[in-house]
This record gives sequence, structure tokens and C-alpha cells, in this order.
Amino acid sequence: MLIADPLSILLVSIAALALDAWLGEPDWLWSRVRHPVVVIGQAVGWLEEQWNRAGDSPSRRRMMGVLTVALIVLGGGLLAAGLHRLLALIPFGLGIVGEIVVVAILLAGRSLHEHVAAVRRALDGGGLAAGRAAVALIVGRSPDTLDEAGVGRAAIESNAENYADGVIAPLFWFLVLGLPGIVGYKTVNTLDSMIGHRSPRYRDFGWAAARLDDVANWPPARLTALLFVAAAAIVPRTSPVQAIRACLRDAGRHTSVNAGWPEAAMAGALDLALAGPRTYGTEAVAGAWMNADGRRDAGARDIARSLRLTVVASLLVWTLLIVAGVLMF
Repeated sequence: MLIADPLSILLVSIAALALDAWLGEPDWLWSRVRHPVVVIGQAVGWLEEQWNRAGDSPSRRRMMGVLTVALIVLGGGLLAAGLHRLLALIPFGLGIVGEIVVVAILLAGRSLHEHVAAVRRALDGGGLAAGRAAVALIVGRSPDTLDEAGVGRAAIESNAENYADGVIAPLFWFLVLGLPGIVGYKTVNTLDSMIGHRSPRYRDFGWAAARLDDVANWPPARLTALLFVAAAAIVPRTSPVQAIRACLRDAGRHTSVNAGWPEAAMAGALDLALAGPRTYGTEAVAGAWMNADGRRDAGARDIARSLRLTVVASLLVWTLLIVAGVLMF
């Protein structure tokens, strides 16, 4: 199978989405071996310790950050290309099975669904304290500052943004560039999550990671918004029209150049106001509201509706890939 073989890439994508939905990230496996993203993170951490020195000038720290990004992304892409070639040599179709497994490992659809659903169950069964404990596992903001509505909104925002980052973006880059594409994207995403911050430590060193992540997520974020609009036309008590309006009006006002699109679409579809001001540790961020005229009292039922939207969005993607594969066959 060649990287540029569109039909093979479609077939792998269809099967990988199904495998991820079925198995997710089983604890019995990742408690015994290191997840590829963990390995990437360890490499990033080691290079950051070596090259991000406090005494260096801002320009040198930025240069070393660029070098770190280049080594991690190019290294990951080359390893993925080599793995792809190695899998292609395995007979009896086992190589393509191996590639399906690799792609499924790098998707996070079921894992995200389970974590967000855990927040819904916690709010339903244990109230605010349980909801705060559950949402702390999936968001970076300070859970102690959240009331029940804040916990609900945080879970829904995380569902929207991480669906774009954890499902649509890696799948998009696999469809475009094959195995090197999805591995390259995961390295970019990991770099941004670790060093792409605006804190004094990472402002210069993480500059390249943050900018490259913005570029890599630009198309998938907007595709995710379109998927939420389409899903809202199917899921009961959701509005595709309001989702479109929220995107056009509010997505560009978000603090992130990309996250505003899936969050605004989700907010409009559910008639909720999402994002807005929030607190990370001791730092207050005065973010704009997505769908500002929507309700702010999000609860467990709203989390459930957001999960139905992402499930239907995944089914739409799966269906489109199947149709495309049939037309190409």
C-alpha cells in the first residue's frame, strides 16, 4: 500500500474509526506499554530541558524552540513513513491490519466520550463535588472556581474542542498524508500542549509549536463546526441554524484562532453560552462568550446532548468515508 493510494487510506480510516469506537484506549494495554503520545511527550520534555535555558536571550530560545519542533515533527514523520513501508511488506493483508491499529491508537473518540460522559454521571449522581473532580481530568481551568453550570459548560467545551483535536484533525491529516500525516499531527499537538504556552518559560521557546499547531488545526476546526451543524439537523432539540449563526458571529472572537469554531457551533446547536471568562490557576482569562444570548445554566442533560452531537458527527464522517470508498472502488 502506497501513502498516496486514496482507496487504501479510506479503507484504513473507516476501519480505524470503528476500532477506536469499539475499543478506545484499554487500560490493560497502556498500563503495560507506553502510548505513542507519551513517548512523543518524553522526547519533547527531554529536549526542552536541554535547550530551554533561562539565561539565554529570547531570540536564542525561539531558535532552539524552532529546532525542537523541527526535530520532533520530522523525526515522527520519518519514523511513521518507515513503519508504513515495513507494514507494506507484511503479506496476507496483515500489514494493512497493522496500519488500522496504529491509526486507531492515534484517534481519541471513545476516550473523549467516556471522560465527558463521566462528568455527566458525576453531576447526576454526586453533585457539584463529584462533577468538579470528574471535569478536572479533562480541562485545565481551576475546578474549584466552577459551580454546577460551570462544570457542565466546561465539559461541553472540552467535548467540542477535543473532538476537533482528537478525532477530526488526526483523521484529516491521515486522509491527506497517510501515516506520516497523522503521526506528524500528533507530534504537533503534543508539542503545543507541552510548550505552546504564553508563560514566561515558554513564550519564546514554544512560539513555533503554538504557530504550527494553529496552522495544523485550521482546516479541521472549521470542518468540525460544519459537522456539528449537520449533526444538529439530525439530533432532536438541537438547532443547525443557531449553530451557523453562532459560528459566523462569535467564532472569530475566541481567544483561540481555531477552538472558537467547534465551541461556537456546539453552543449554538445546544442554545448555550460557552467559553466566556475563566480561571487557570491564579490567572483570569477574559474570554468572549460563544453564542452569548444562549443559556448559561448547562447541566447533565446538556452534556448528554453534546455527546449525542459528537456521536452523530462521527457516524456522518464514517458514512461519508464509506460512500467515497464505494465510489472509488
